[in-house]
Amino acid sequence: MGLADEIGELDSAGRAPLYLRLQDALRGAIDRGQLKAQDAIPAERELAQDFKVSRITVRKAIEGLVSEGMLIRRQGAGTFVSGRVEKQFAKLTSFSEDMVARGRAPSSKWLLKAEGAVTPDEALTLGLSPGTPVYRFHRIRFADDSPMALEQSTIAGYGLPSLATVDTSLYTALGAAGNRPVRALQRLRAILFNKEQATLLQVEPGAPGLFIERRGFLEDGRTVEMTHSWYRGDTYDFVAELNAL
Repeated sequence: MGLADEIGELDSAGRAPLYLRLQDALRGAIDRGQLKAQDAIPAERELAQDFKVSRITVRKAIEGLVSEGMLIRRQGAGTFVSGRVEKQFAKLTSFSEDMVARGRAPSSKWLLKAEGAVTPDEALTLGLSPGTPVYRFHRIRFADDSPMALEQSTIAGYGLPSLATVDTSLYTALGAAGNRPVRALQRLRAILFNKEQATLLQVEPGAPGLFIERRGFLEDGRTVEMTHSWYRGDTYDFVAELNAL
């Protein structure tokens, strides 16, 4: 059974171009849950045969849904339903907590876990003296085995007893040590992924992303955390609640 049998034929009475009608059909299937997050969609050739349209029509329809963030392309793997995540920008939670709250399984691939002396830039951001020890954690963050973000954290040495205390959640380890941040300053800007970042996140080089710089503070005002994160633009929506004064 083809996808057209599952989600219905294209609206033959519609005046919109075929590629827009195909977009609407696929978008509706995603909204109704017929195509679920992380589901692979059929190849262009199969979709063209199934819906009796040209491959150019299929390509234009898919490109439109990719630009909307509803579909994502993975190098060498195909095109998948994205399953976007909403992140409350004003709420200080960890990646693991965000994913668990949305019913997804978080995991990490460690790229670096190391202890060393603070660099001049880190010392300026963390308010530390030259030579002060820090911990550095670089990793790829996954949800349901899909890469979502790159994260590079530097933690003041007093914040953790040792490297070994950090397993999957850095904030859990900081909390256990009594040094979980209680507030943070964050700055967000749009970026394009370079080749190395794109390879790690399984997107095309030049794909859009979101870069976040965060400083986490303890109750006494000390800066315990400096984190740089690169989020895939096709998987995240950042949401903030605004109130009038």
